[in-house]
Amino acid sequence: MNDLPHTIDEVLERLDRIIAETVSENNYLGIFAYVYRRTTAEIKKAINGKQFDDNERMELMDVAFANKYISAYENFKHSDGPVSLSWTVPFRAAAEKLTIMQHLLMGMNAHINLDLGIAAAETAPGSAIHGLKNDFMMVNEILAGLTDEMQVRVGRISWWMFLVDWLGGKNDEAVINFSMIKAREAAWDLACQLAVLTDEERKNSNIEKTDTVISALAEIIKRPPGLLLNAALKFISKFEEKEVKRILSGLEQ
Repeated sequence: MNDLPHTIDEVLERLDRIIAETVSENNYLGIFAYVYRRTTAEIKKAINGKQFDDNERMELMDVAFANKYISAYENFKHSDGPVSLSWTVPFRAAAEKLTIMQHLLMGMNAHINLDLGIAAAETAPGSAIHGLKNDFMMVNEILAGLTDEMQVRVGRISWWMFLVDWLGGKNDEAVINFSMIKAREAAWDLACQLAVLTDEERKNSNIEKTDTVISALAEIIKRPPGLLLNAALKFISKFEEKEVKRILSGLEQ
């Protein structure tokens, strides 16, 4: 695509368009797009407040990060470009009867576990990657904060989600196999691995292997092990709001 955003403001505009499209189509992909738009706005606020070690570099990284998602979304929608396996799973699952939280987490899984590390390595190649660590971790703190906030908000509009906590013994990670702490560590490890590779073939091979692992995790989020848990998720989905516009409105409250 030749018209990808070049600034955070352009990213926000594009995400607004994606949200509008998904709402008009009643497409569950709008759930992740909405939360990611909130995340990008928070990162912009932090950049404007000069909270990063290198705020100009952070905008470059954030735009590169966002463009991984935007490219995947547009390529899948128009069938005119490559889409990672990690994004293919949630995009195809948009039409399936899953819970709001599952749709959100599959998007986060692809974007944090795969895209974030790649974007960081592209922004700070070679030894420069080590100077990015503090800012990288700050981005992840913003992501983690919004994730916790969204879990609370999803619980308000999906009353039966407490069943997932109950079945997992109050351990979301055991149920949904997604942990922000593990995702942050994995994304940083991937960034460090890719940043020092100068051979494009080796770099692409590393990305492909990671993509395979992350797509498998997406499948687990979509269909976690355990008959009881799957039955609970189907039950929850049955009683959740089905109109994306109203879901997003509920997440704003």
